[in-house]
Amino acid sequence: MKPWIASRLKSWIALGLLALSSSASAQVLKVVVNDVIHPITAEYIERSLVQAQRDHDQAVLIELNTPGGLESSMRQIIEKIVASPVPVIIYVTPSGNRAASAGFFILESADIAAMAPGTNTGAAHPVAATGADIPGVMGQKVENDAAAFMRSVAGKRGRNVDVAESAVRQSKSFSDQEALTQHLIDYVASSEDDLFRQMQGKPVKRFDGSSVTVNLVGATLRPFEMTLRQHILDYIMDPNVAFILLAVGLLALYVEFNHPGAVVPGTVGVIFILLAIFAFNLLPTRFAAIVLIAASFALFALEAKFASHGVLGIGGVVMMVLGGLLLVDAPIPEMRVHLWTALAVSIPLGIITVFLMNIALKARATKVVTGIQGLVGEVGVAQTPLAAQGKVFIRGELWDATSSSQIAQGQTVVVRAVDGLLLVVDPAPSATRAPASAVI
Repeated sequence: MKPWIASRLKSWIALGLLALSSSASAQVLKVVVNDVIHPITAEYIERSLVQAQRDHDQAVLIELNTPGGLESSMRQIIEKIVASPVPVIIYVTPSGNRAASAGFFILESADIAAMAPGTNTGAAHPVAATGADIPGVMGQKVENDAAAFMRSVAGKRGRNVDVAESAVRQSKSFSDQEALTQHLIDYVASSEDDLFRQMQGKPVKRFDGSSVTVNLVGATLRPFEMTLRQHILDYIMDPNVAFILLAVGLLALYVEFNHPGAVVPGTVGVIFILLAIFAFNLLPTRFAAIVLIAASFALFALEAKFASHGVLGIGGVVMMVLGGLLLVDAPIPEMRVHLWTALAVSIPLGIITVFLMNIALKARATKVVTGIQGLVGEVGVAQTPLAAQGKVFIRGELWDATSSSQIAQGQTVVVRAVDGLLLVVDPAPSATRAPASAVI
């Protein structure tokens, strides 16, 4: 073998071994987003990008499944993706899922955009919080702003700007194959390994215009999880969960106010309400809806007090349902309180609250029948003449008594007040008769 051929072979073998070595040692940070896009999602992705940079990972793989979410959180995520020194791969998976609305923007912002077979993306037209189109000039402004943002993101990634913009202006959606043929994504892959094989040795265009080649075949996938705090906040940021926490917390405080010193209802109420406040602080909340929910308890209390045959109680249930439905000002149904949740919480809560208030009002209205105070209103017989002070017979006992008027011996008296062990009595009305036990 000629020397120059041997030298070439050695060089190729060395380069091959180096490539295999770098691929085998490559690390890819894997992030799974299976939720609506909200502030906790943005915080989670931002943490993963910082961690990947710190650990010198070859890439960050974000497996995405989302119906959309908040524009502010979406923009925060895209800002971090385009600024990341570590290449970011967005992979819409598993089959049957989607990256709609805000998820489409995030997909187009990635260094590498990929979808699994049977997934879809698009439908990125901006809508009002109720889900309807935004009318008038304001609607045009919002649409033009979103379209310009999409053109900027897709153009920098070298993707089909016109088709990407049509998802914003015309709410178009695309299957995985449609997105691939129209150059909205780079790959359709059935698995992570399939995706890495298709990417092998191909240049990746970065947001700043530079190119980089990533070799990820055989790379180690390192899962990146949410912190405990993020897990808790992500769970309670479901508007249905936050609404239940708020309603149960208000009911618990209501029970505590009606039974001072019970402690447990008050503690539970404060904890639940604080958790709900944390969630509503991160969600686009209509605080007027919270006023509606609080006012519904007032109607429940009035129903128990005035017995309006259910009119006030039904009004309270309706007010709580409306408060729940209007509670979160979000653009997609997944981020609003569902009607069935609002009904399932409001109706039982209304019944329980009216029942408890009714018991409390009856207890307060019940006359005291034990102890010295229980003597007030009792009827007895004067055992001695009463001018300033004398004796009366009540409940089988003789009591010292005083009266502001003249009372003859044997006359029927009624107790008006108790002063220590001295009864204050008045002559009983003529219709009032002393009990048989008072006759000696």
